[in-house]
Amino acid sequence: MRLDKPIGILLLLWPTLWALWIAGEGRPKPWLVMVFIAGVVLMRSAGCVINDYADRKIDSHVKRTAQRPITSGVVSKQEALLLFGVLVTLAFLLVLTLNPLTIGLSLVGAFLATSYPFTKRFTHFPQAYLGAAFGWAVPMAFAAQTGNVDARAWWLFAAVLIWALIYDTMYAMVDRDDDLKIGVKSTAILFGRYDRLIIGLLQLVFLGLLAYSGKLFGLGFYYYLGLGVASALMFYHQWLIRDRRRDPCFKAFLHNHWVGVAVFAGILADYYLP
Repeated sequence: MRLDKPIGILLLLWPTLWALWIAGEGRPKPWLVMVFIAGVVLMRSAGCVINDYADRKIDSHVKRTAQRPITSGVVSKQEALLLFGVLVTLAFLLVLTLNPLTIGLSLVGAFLATSYPFTKRFTHFPQAYLGAAFGWAVPMAFAAQTGNVDARAWWLFAAVLIWALIYDTMYAMVDRDDDLKIGVKSTAILFGRYDRLIIGLLQLVFLGLLAYSGKLFGLGFYYYLGLGVASALMFYHQWLIRDRRRDPCFKAFLHNHWVGVAVFAGILADYYLP
């Protein structure tokens, strides 16, 4: 479940909170906040379990993942599948406290989360698929808060998808040499020597989508100040990955958490400060 490595929880949590606060115009329903935070923890944990199950034969060939529980024999395949089933069931029980539209959308989200680990065998864009899985919290949050999915929410969804494509490509840069040897696909491999340039362009698209979303939802100065901080952080990430070395690329991936913090801080300030 990798609860000792909460970066995945945080990267999924921040856009979920963005959407809840924007959908609730600064006053999301407290029960929804609790349900979605618990759901983030449960579904990210379930995603880690099914990912380890799907990659059990691959992980032994990758330096970073060779000691994961299934690969190292600490946990059996059956135990992993049982744990996955328990986590998904708990998450679904939480969703059953919400409206029918949100319940329906949760089924799509569960499919995306479950199928994501297998995409790296078929496409060079598993990072984009992950973005769709993480971004699905956005329409769910709007559905839960308002009873429908505002058309404007899809711009926010697109921003989250692009953001995941950015930071997960940085993550894939860590494993690129190993992935090339074993035939696993990724955007880091697809982009090749243009990886930094394409990541930079995607960062501009991400910030542009967030800026446009802010305009659509009537957010003001503090929100755009938060985007300014996020821009500076992304410039720092470009500096970290400049030599494409494993440790700095991994650090850049981890540091994307602060981009989420900056955007959420801007949303909160915009709603609560004069």
